[in-house]
Amino acid sequence: MSATRKIDWTTAMHELRGSRTQRPAGLLAAQGLIRATSAKRRPLVVAGAYDRAAIMSAAIAAARVHQGRTGSTWGEALSVTLKATWALAKASRLANAH
Repeated sequence: MSATRKIDWTTAMHELRGSRTQRPAGLLAAQGLIRATSAKRRPLVVAGAYDRAAIMSAAIAAARVHQGRTGSTWGEALSVTLKATWALAKASRLANAH
């Protein structure tokens, strides 16, 4: 007698969906804020290299706004805005390379 294995596809799909990496709340808003303010005043990439001071200052400025909007902790706000700032810096560096 062979044993057959049954799969509950609904449960399997819910587990797959739950295992995907989630975008932090406010990431897109933070990117828009950084793109509109800090990144224009001081470029995040200079001569093909990341300007870490500019990235950090842009992230801190955006974190203050993000924290005020969402009421999140400082650590959460800075985490979201640093991710957003680095994503913008990487995109800028890639765009400048081509």
